[in-house]
Amino acid sequence: MKIAFVGKGGSGKTTLSSLFIRHLAATESPVVAVDADINQHLGAALGLPEPEAAAMPAMGAHLPLIKEYLRGSNPRIVSADTMIKTTPPGEGSRLLRVREDNPVYEACARTVGLDDGDIRLMATGPFTESDLGVSCYHSKVGAVELCLNHLVDGADEYVVVDMTAGSDSFASGLFTRFDMTFLVAEPTRKGVSVYRQYKEYARDFGVALKVVGNKVQGEDDLEFLRAEVGDDLLVTVGHSDWVRAMEKGRPPRFELLEAENRMSLQALQDAADDSYAHRDWDRYTRQMVHFHLRNAESWGNAKTGADLAAQVDPEFMLGEPLAVAQLG
Repeated sequence: MKIAFVGKGGSGKTTLSSLFIRHLAATESPVVAVDADINQHLGAALGLPEPEAAAMPAMGAHLPLIKEYLRGSNPRIVSADTMIKTTPPGEGSRLLRVREDNPVYEACARTVGLDDGDIRLMATGPFTESDLGVSCYHSKVGAVELCLNHLVDGADEYVVVDMTAGSDSFASGLFTRFDMTFLVAEPTRKGVSVYRQYKEYARDFGVALKVVGNKVQGEDDLEFLRAEVGDDLLVTVGHSDWVRAMEKGRPPRFELLEAENRMSLQALQDAADDSYAHRDWDRYTRQMVHFHLRNAESWGNAKTGADLAAQVDPEFMLGEPLAVAQLG
């Protein structure tokens, strides 16, 4: 299943996404983690030394390889150059799986060893000085969206994406690619402002959204969040000596994380599992096509010089049986 962590800058979403990834690894679940934040800190939060985290390959830098691989033998895509971030798969396209080895993972992913198992980590790449004034971060996140559009995941497989801060993901259809979006909110007016934006934007697309209250210090904080977000409040997280040690670069073994925080992480997994059980593959595919057609009309056709609507395969629906057949 695909899970996003979002929230305003400084809310703690990277810390919480890294804790959730560690939790999943402790359950021996296969995990692909993606750092899609403009500030790339997920690798360090997962214990990578700073030089190794900084040396992570950027997905955006490998976009030509990603496009060529995913294109496969799809006759509707005349060349990889005509693929954009929303290009949907069709007959002949190559699909990605969490557990497999493929050229995309070989180029863009690195194995990170955690206390209880290994996970794959991918990163969009940071916003660099050369990007200033001539590019936007959405062009980098586009590599993530293209991969998610072509990824078929099972009920016991997890793709966890640490998203860029705020509501920037609504600049494309990326926000519809997830079975569950966890919005990390502090118990402040600013802390819940991003929640209101997400709730409003996501309402028409059936996006599953739950709030994780972070930095909650007492009953007053809890009551504030309950009043502001209502039933969307799933769990809260308070002070953690384990997290403080992690932020100093000296984390104890993960099994020593406080019991109440481990229970909160299990509640996140249970909510994501339940949401995946209700995934509608037909709606998932239709939303993908919807945003592709919008992007094609607004800028894609002009940029590529092609009619990108012709890339849509009306008979194709992404789903688990397709991936099983492909692997066979």
